[in-house]
Amino acid sequence: MLIAVAGCGGGGGSGTELEQGPAVAGFRFTEASAVAEGETIDARFTCDGDDLSPALTWEGVPEGVQELALAVEDPDAPGGTFTHWLVYGIDPGSGGLPEGAMPDRQGENDFGDTGYGGPCPPGGEEHRYVFRLLALHEPIRLEPGAKRRAFDETVVAYLLAEARLTAMYARG
Repeated sequence: MLIAVAGCGGGGGSGTELEQGPAVAGFRFTEASAVAEGETIDARFTCDGDDLSPALTWEGVPEGVQELALAVEDPDAPGGTFTHWLVYGIDPGSGGLPEGAMPDRQGENDFGDTGYGGPCPPGGEEHRYVFRLLALHEPIRLEPGAKRRAFDETVVAYLLAEARLTAMYARG
């Protein structure tokens, strides 16, 4: 637990150079997602709880999309944007990811692990957590465990649209 707290609280994030993709009408996260726009993330999805990835659902995937990718990041981290989860190779017809999802193709988060690492801001600070669903016109070729820089460099060439959801979390 100490490593997680130090990583998110004061360590440097991997950052991102991936600019926001275009918005497409109707491509969005739905209310069935376990996190909601502008709302507080339930503690069970954080380092203070079970550290499970939340269920996410979406709709309106644009025509021509061959693959979806997901990045979850904390732009308020003291050391720069902190990556909590990278997922790629998502079927555009899937409609979402279940709670506790363990997809085959996940990248390395800024805790140094492959997979999901929940929000864990320094005590008393409220941070924003941005869920970025990226619609790609071609499948990307990244092996499991890819680093954020490789993810960004690969995704940018194929990005058609982006759906965003921003939720909040503060530790007591």
